[in-house]
Amino acid sequence: MRLRNIPRAAEEVAASPYVEQQPAGWQGRWLQRFCSQNPLHIEIGMGKGRFLMQMAALHPQINYIGFERYTSVLLRAVEKLAGAEPAPDNLLFVCEDASRLPEFFAPGEIGKIYLNFSDPWPKERHAARRLTSPAFLSRYGQVLAADGTIEFKTDNQDLFGYSLTAAQESGWQIIASTRDLHHDPLGQDNIMTEYEEKFSSKGNPICKMVLKKRGSVRT
Repeated sequence: MRLRNIPRAAEEVAASPYVEQQPAGWQGRWLQRFCSQNPLHIEIGMGKGRFLMQMAALHPQINYIGFERYTSVLLRAVEKLAGAEPAPDNLLFVCEDASRLPEFFAPGEIGKIYLNFSDPWPKERHAARRLTSPAFLSRYGQVLAADGTIEFKTDNQDLFGYSLTAAQESGWQIIASTRDLHHDPLGQDNIMTEYEEKFSSKGNPICKMVLKKRGSVRT
C-alpha cells in the first residue's frame, strides 16, 4: 500500500487529545484512563477509523483503542473524531507498533482484538510481519483475557489460509470461520471497514475467523 505523506500529520497527531501519547504509562490502568469499568477492545491497524468510530457509537458500554502506526493515516481518523457530534468518550487512538502490545497492556487487560484487512506481506521472507503470525499471536495471548477473542477479516485468500494454519499451530481455538462473510450467518451484525467496502464492490469475497485462547499459547 502506498501512503501519501502529510507533512503536518506528526505534529497534529502528537497534539491531539484523542491520541494517547504515553500508552505504556497506562499499562494495567486503562480503566482509569477511560474513567469507567467497561471492557476494553482494541483494533490493530485501524486505518482511517471508520470501523472503530461506528463500534464506539453502537456500543457505549465498551471502551475502544485503535492502533495505527502511520501518522498520515491516523490523522484522518483524528479529524473524523474531532468532527463527530458528539465525539464518543469511549474511544482513543495510539500511534505505536503492535509488536509492543505487552508493554502497553497488563496480562488479561483486553477483552477483544480486531484485525481488519491487515497488510498481507505476501513474500515468505516477510511472514513474521503478518499480524496473524505466531509471534504476533503470542503477543495477543499475553494481553487477552482468559475468555478473550480475536476477530480477523481479510479479502486475501492466501493470508487467510496462512492465518488459519498459524492459529492452529500456535494453540488457538478457531471458534468460527468463513471464506464468504457477506453470505454467511457470521456476517449478520458485520460492520464494514473502508477496505471491506472497496474490495466487496469489486466482487472479492471477505474471509473472517474468530479465535479464542485454548489453555496457554505456545511461544
